[in-house]
Amino acid sequence: MKKYYLFFLMMASLGATAVAAEAPADLYAPAAELSDAPAAFEETTAAIEAPDLDEEINPITISVSGTQVHVTNAAGQVLEIYNLAGVRVATFKIDSDDKTVNINLNKGCYILKVDKVVRKVSIK
Repeated sequence: MKKYYLFFLMMASLGATAVAAEAPADLYAPAAELSDAPAAFEETTAAIEAPDLDEEINPITISVSGTQVHVTNAAGQVLEIYNLAGVRVATFKIDSDDKTVNINLNKGCYILKVDKVVRKVSIK
């Protein structure tokens, strides 16, 4: 606290003209840094990737009917089934865009995950 008080006291004793005369030199960046700005801008814009439009047009869907799980638009993905404790109880490879998997699990609630799509389901 004392350091800040001394700093403000010293700044007040210097007067506004002395502080104003030094301020513009500190506020502006050197010309060399300004010329590098467009190159840095190009590097950052090149790193931004466009979203995959196929995922937005054809979203992955998961539906359950009894002990059958129907997954669409997930070719090449993996269906993971977790119990409510978070333990993975089954894994299935999805070969095609329209796949039906028969699961043999006990009655209860499970979490199904394909890529970034997650569903909570109840098996009866």
